[in-house]
Amino acid sequence: MTAVNLRRVDPAPNMRRFYWLVMQPDLFGGVLLAKEWGRIGAHGRMVAEPYDSEALAADALQRHVECKRRRGYMSSVDLHAGQQKS
Repeated sequence: MTAVNLRRVDPAPNMRRFYWLVMQPDLFGGVLLAKEWGRIGAHGRMVAEPYDSEALAADALQRHVECKRRRGYMSSVDLHAGQQKS
């Protein structure tokens, strides 16, 4: 199971968002890419996309992560590294 947890926090416009992606096997031999997003501290929305293979799901996960990073989302590893640099 592959999981990615992204966050975007900007105090000026009071923006506190999360985007969570996880790949997991389904009951029919395929792979699900589950996506959950919303405001940190609130219930988010969730969608699961079915894929025929793990490679297709991994490509979709990577595309989603790249898109969110361009929009300012950072993983928890990036957030901790940024705090250590300060």
